Formats: sequence, structure tokens, C-alpha cells
Amino acid sequence: MNISFLLNGETVDLLDVCPTTTLLDWLRDTRGLKGTKEGCNEGDCGACTIIVIDETDVKPLNACILFLPQIHGKAIRTVEGVGIDGAPHPVQSAMVDLHGSQCGFCTPGFITSMVAAQINRDLDHDTTLAGNLCRCTGYAPIAKAATAAAQTPNPPWLQQDRQALASGPSKELTLAQPGSSDALAARLIAHPDTTLIAGATDIGLWVTKQCRDLGDVTFLNAVNDLKIIETTATTTRIGAMVSIEDLRLWAQNSHPSFASLLQRYASTQVRMAATIGGNIANGSPIGDSPPALIAMGGVLELRRGDNTRQIAIEDFFIEYGKQDLGPSEFVQALLVPNQIPNLRCYKISKRFDQDISALCGCFNVTITDNKVTAARIAFGGMAGIPKRATHLETALLGQDWNADTAAACMVALDQDFTPLSDMRASAAYRLNVAKNLLLRYVSDLSGTPTSVREVTV
Repeated sequence: MNISFLLNGETVDLLDVCPTTTLLDWLRDTRGLKGTKEGCNEGDCGACTIIVIDETDVKPLNACILFLPQIHGKAIRTVEGVGIDGAPHPVQSAMVDLHGSQCGFCTPGFITSMVAAQINRDLDHDTTLAGNLCRCTGYAPIAKAATAAAQTPNPPWLQQDRQALASGPSKELTLAQPGSSDALAARLIAHPDTTLIAGATDIGLWVTKQCRDLGDVTFLNAVNDLKIIETTATTTRIGAMVSIEDLRLWAQNSHPSFASLLQRYASTQVRMAATIGGNIANGSPIGDSPPALIAMGGVLELRRGDNTRQIAIEDFFIEYGKQDLGPSEFVQALLVPNQIPNLRCYKISKRFDQDISALCGCFNVTITDNKVTAARIAFGGMAGIPKRATHLETALLGQDWNADTAAACMVALDQDFTPLSDMRASAAYRLNVAKNLLLRYVSDLSGTPTSVREVTV
């Protein structure tokens, strides 16, 4: 593949690029830019964070799981390129003045994350820096530095990069990088065995950790018509390439509990790369979004060629590792109701940030005249697939809505799930916590504060 992009203000044209070369490897091994560090090489530690700029967005992303074709037509800033007219960026100066750098290994990643947050005027540093790990545990001075530099003016290179993007580098796409859903559908018909790469937050590890040869690949980052969120009077259609971060921002007003769940989805760097279509299509039993989408009554729009079909999201997951997705078919969009006032989503994990769920429980119960008239309850981490708790739903129907009813009905979960024990939790723990989440849900709907972090100790 041939790609073109800006690197610290310089146009770079690469010919015959191996499509699964990571930006981190290329920066360090080919360009000798050693400031971008390799730590975990799986998108967890943030030491490799770089800034990706296009006409509308400024994103901190993990270079270790970012393939070169994904930066085609964009501008990249590494820690070596964030300074201003030969002087340090205010973030860098604040890190020096406030002693934010200890051993220094993590510092470049922190700086690029902080510069992106400063440009985006994102003042929630607990969230924006959750994806950057400091081995020396010196977070207090780093957070002080982020706050000190947060309101400084944007660096002049931001506008310069955007002006340069408007006139070049080349944005010509190859067949392996379709520019529309129509082109993607046609490519899948011609190449049904191609590996689709959206955000690469999962597939990236196939290369960096498993050293797999992905064979024929297709990159979806230029399929812009799948990055759209469209709202009608009753329903919202979410394109499969909408990032988890954009989904979180959309959900803040309409579905705040879902938005809170998505805030704990990995890190800012991962949320800005990962897509809702990828999170669904990989079929993980511990993916954070499917239980919520099942409880919401979400419907998937699948496409093959010129034909589309719709399927309830709970029916998409057949068994572990198997989804209802035919040859040359792909997830095109997701449809969810606009108003779900009783939706609540709970994630249980050992750490609040940057952790995979031990289990995730999502509840959507309709109550009329204090009677349960409808229920959609789903869990992740309790079975080989994200799954509805149908026996519990049936037990609740027609009952008075109160804690006593919940306590009496929770035993139905024994019929719904036989969870496994693994490194994250025992089977008994998962089942017991799932039952207790029903009681928490009752308290939530009653207005009783439940501001407890869902973290095991």
C-alpha cells in the first residue's frame, strides 16, 4: 500500500508499505524517533501515545496498535514535534516546573496525552490520563502539570498542520481502503476472506502479541458514511465506524448510565480508536457495550452486497466465537431507542479504570402503577456470549416493584447462567454479584444514592 501523511509538519510519502506495520515500529526503527516509547505493546500503558490530527479532530492514540494505513491523509505529532518555535510546549514546561517526570519512561506519552487534552479543552484529567501509566506512581505532580497548562493557547502548529492537510498530502485511497460502505460491500463480495480492520484495538494485538500474518486486509478508517449518528423522532441509527468515544459523548444526554459505562471502556486512547461495530462484531463475552445494547433493545443492520437485514442484537451472538454473520456480510449500523429512562449499566472489575469486566449487568425494567410490565436484563461475563436473563425477566413480570420482589426473583438467575471461574472472578462470585446488582437497580430507580465504585478488592 502507498500512504502519505504529515509527521511533525513534514510530508511523508511511503511506497509499498506492509499494511500491518505499526506506527510505533516505524517511528522508532525507521525514523529514529525514540521519544515514543514501547511499553506494553498492547495499548494499555500509554507510553507510545502520539497525536493524530485531521480537519476536525485531535486524538491521542496508541502508536503500538495503530497500523500505518490508518494514518493515511492525517497529521501526526510525536513528543519531538509538540514544541513551539524551538521552545517547549506549555505542557512540557509545566512537567519540568512541577516535577512531573520521575524515571522519564512514561513522560513522552503523558505529554502527548496532555497536549491533546489541552487542545480539546478537556479538563477531566482523571479520565484523559487514565490510559497513561506511571511506573514510579507519581501521578499527583503530573495531574498538577496538566491543570497548569490546560488553559494555554493552542500551539500554532495545529493550524499549520490543518492548512497543510487541505493542500496535501495525497488522500487517494487504494482498494484495500474503501471510501464508502458501497465500496466496502463490493470489496467483501470480491474478497470474502479479507480481514476487516476498524480501530485495530483488538486486531493490533494479533500482530504485536501473537505475531500473526493477517493475510489480505481491508482498512475501514476511510468509510466515513459509517461514522454518522442519525436521530429521528424515536430511534437513533449509529454507524458501525462510530468510535466508542463519540458514542459516549452522544449518550451523555440521552442515556447517561450507558455513557458512564463507556467512560470505563479502556482508556481515552482506545475509546478514540475503537468502534462500536468492532466491539459488537468480535463477539467477546466480556465486551462492555453488548449487554447494554441488548437491554436497550438494540437492532443490528447487517449488509451483504446490496442487501441488508436487521436482527435483534441478542440474536447476533450464537455461541462463544460464533456470530450470525454470513460470508461477505458486515455490521453496517446499530439502531437504538432514543428514550430509555430506566436503563442502568453496571460494570464490575478489579480496577475502576483500564480493566476488563469480571461481569457487566444492564437493566431496563418498565414499571406501570408499581407493577413490572416489561423487562430487558442482560449480562456479560456470565456466559460464553452476552446474554439476556430471560428467566429473571419472566419472574419479575406482573410483580410489585420493590426490594422484596427483587430478592425473591433473583434466584431465577440460577436458571439463566452457569458462569465459569477464571482469573477475573469465581463462578460463585459472579452469580452472587449479578443477583445483588438487581437490588442495586431497585435502589437506583427509587432515587436512593448508590455512588459506590463497582470494583472488587
